[in-house]
Amino acid sequence: MALRTTRSLHKRALGIVATTTAVVALSLAGTSAANAADRVPYAGSVPAWATPANDAGAAAADTTVQGEIYLPLRDQKGAEALAKAVSNPLDRGYRKALSPQQWINRFSPTQADFDSVVNFIKTAGLTIQGVPDSRQYVVFRGTAEQLGSVFGTSLHSYNHADRKLVAPSSAPSVPTALASKVSAISIEQSRTTTRPDSIKQGDLGSSGDPTVARKFAAAAPVIDTPCSHYIGEHTVTVPPAYNGQTQYSTNNCGYTPQQLRSAYGLDTLGKKGVNGTGQTVAIIDAYASPSILKDVNSYSQQNGEPGLTNSSYQQLVPKPSEFTDQELCQQPSGWQGEQTLDVESVHAIAPGARILYVGGTDCGGGLDIAMSKILDNKLANIVSNSYGNVGEAVPADVIQGEVNLQLQAAGEGIGLYFSSGDNGDEVANLGYASPDFPASSPWVTSVGGTSTGIDKNGKIAWETGWGDQFDQIVKNADGTLSYAQPLPGTRFVGGAGGGVSAVFAQPDYQRGIVPQALAQGKRVSPDVAALADPYTGFQIGIRPIVDDTTLATGDYINETYGGTSLAAPIVAAQIAIVQQATRSTIGFANPTLYGVKRILPNAFRDVLPQNPPQALVYTSKISGNTYLVTLDQDTSLKTAKGYDDVTGLGGVSFDLLSWVAQGRH
Repeated sequence: MALRTTRSLHKRALGIVATTTAVVALSLAGTSAANAADRVPYAGSVPAWATPANDAGAAAADTTVQGEIYLPLRDQKGAEALAKAVSNPLDRGYRKALSPQQWINRFSPTQADFDSVVNFIKTAGLTIQGVPDSRQYVVFRGTAEQLGSVFGTSLHSYNHADRKLVAPSSAPSVPTALASKVSAISIEQSRTTTRPDSIKQGDLGSSGDPTVARKFAAAAPVIDTPCSHYIGEHTVTVPPAYNGQTQYSTNNCGYTPQQLRSAYGLDTLGKKGVNGTGQTVAIIDAYASPSILKDVNSYSQQNGEPGLTNSSYQQLVPKPSEFTDQELCQQPSGWQGEQTLDVESVHAIAPGARILYVGGTDCGGGLDIAMSKILDNKLANIVSNSYGNVGEAVPADVIQGEVNLQLQAAGEGIGLYFSSGDNGDEVANLGYASPDFPASSPWVTSVGGTSTGIDKNGKIAWETGWGDQFDQIVKNADGTLSYAQPLPGTRFVGGAGGGVSAVFAQPDYQRGIVPQALAQGKRVSPDVAALADPYTGFQIGIRPIVDDTTLATGDYINETYGGTSLAAPIVAAQIAIVQQATRSTIGFANPTLYGVKRILPNAFRDVLPQNPPQALVYTSKISGNTYLVTLDQDTSLKTAKGYDDVTGLGGVSFDLLSWVAQGRH
C-alpha cells in the first residue's frame, strides 16, 4: 500500500511540474492565453474544414498532436525571383543556382529569430521533433491541452474526409514580441491526410468487393481471365460493349523493368551505357521498409536486372522508435509498398543511377524534415515524392511555408517531382473538385497518369488517361452474360489527380499552353504523365510487413502496383538519364518543358481519349467477380488534344528532354 501511495504522489508531482512548466512558459513569453491584447492571431493557420458544422467536440486533453511553426523568409520576393531566373531558359540567370549555404545565408530566417522561436517552444514544455539547417520551421509535439494553452486557443476534433482530425477552434496566436518571427502555426492534423499515391491491383476501395467475400473462398468467375504479360496476350469474350465489341484483353500481370525501358525508348540507350550512371535520384516517403535492399535484389535477380549495392543505394531513415502518428499516417506497412514501388521503378528505368531514400518520421512534419535533409546539403538534384494531401485542404499559411521549401529547391537547381494523386477530382472525398497539394504548387513538377498498353514487341500499342470505371459482368438466369449497369458502370476505383487550383495563380510558363477556358487565371496540374494504371501496372517484389509493432515481414511475393506514385519515379528516372547523357542539370523543369511546347507543339507524346474507349477484363481474386474496366474515365477530369488536366503536356520522351538539356531551345 505504501509503495502505491508513493507512486501516486510521484505521478501527481509530475503532473504539477508539467502544468507549472506550461504556465511558466507563457509567463516567460511575456503573456498569457487569456491576455489576447498582447498576442497576434494567425487566422490563416486554421484549416477551412474546422467549422462549427464539422465540430465533433473538444479533443481529449491528453491527445498528442504534432505542431509546426514556420518562419518567414528574409526576402520572399527575392527567393521567388531567383527561382524563376534559375529555371527560365530565357533568363540570364538560367542554371546559375546557389549552393545550399548561399541560399540559406541569403534567404533563410536569421539565427537570432530562429533561436527565439526554438526557445519559446522549449520554454513552453513542448517536445521538439526536428529542425532544419535552413531554419525555416520547427516541428514539435505536445498534448491538445498544452498546445491550446500555449497558442491561446482550444483544440477540437472535426469530421473531415471521412476521418476525425484535430484542429484549433479559433485562430492560434503567439506573443506580440514573437509575431514578426512567425509566418504560420500548424497545430492541426490536415497534413496527416497525406498518403501514398499508389494503388495495388485488386484494391477496389470502399465500394469494392463485399467484406463477406474475404471470409470465404472466391466464387467461380463467370469468365476465365488469366492476366496478360503484354496487351493482347489473352483476350476473352464479353457481352457486347463499345461499338458492339466483344473481344477484350485481360488486365496485365505487371510489366517488367525491361518492358518499361523498351516502351519508353530507353533500351537501346541502356546498351550504350546511358542508364543514369553518375546521377542520384532521391526518394522521400514516410517511415522505412525493413527489407528494402533484400527485396530489390530478389526482384532484380528474378528479372535478370543488376542488383543494388551499398554504394548504389543509401538511406537516411529514422529508427522505428522514432516513428510517430502511425495510425493517422496509415502505418509503416501502408508506406512499405510505396517505398518499394518507388525504388524498384527508379531502378527499372535508370539501373545505373544511385538511389537515396530519405524516410520521414511520419506523414506530416516528418516529411518536411526529410526534404530539408536533401535541400540543406544538396544530396540530389532530382527528388521523387509519391505522396500528397487530400486536395488543397491545408491552411493557407502552412501552404506558404511548404512553398518556401520548394523555392529553396528551385533556387538550388533541384527538381521536385510530385505525384498528382489517385482520386481524380477529389469530389468523392471533399464534396468539391480540387487538385492535390503539393502537386498543385507552381514550383513543382506534377506528374499525372496514363493507362498504357505495351505489346509483345515492347512497344506502346495505345496510351490513354488513367481513370478506371468498373462494371461487373453477371450471369443471368438463362445462362447468358450481361453488365450489372449501363456501361461504363458507376464504380470508380482510381484515376490521376489534377485540375484547377483554388490557391495558386497561373504561372507564367502555363500561359498560352493551358486553355484559358480551363485555367481561368489559375495554376492547373499535372504537367506531364507516365504509366499509373494498376491494371496496366508494374510488378514489384516485396516481403510485406505483417506486424506494424515489430516490423516483422512475411515471405517474398510479387504484386502489381500503379498510381501516380509509379508515374512520378518513372519521370524522375527519365530525368536522370537525360542529365547523364547531356552532362547537365535540369533543376525545376516546368519553365523548360512548357517552353519547348511553345516551340515544338508536337514534341510531347499527346495522350488522347480513345474512340471507342479502351477496356480490359479483370477478375477479383477476393470475390471471383469479373469486371469490364473502362479506361480514361477520370471523374470530371478529361483527356484532350494538347494540354489536359489528366496528363498535362503528355508523355515525356527521351529525345525531347535531350534536346532541351542541350540548350537547343
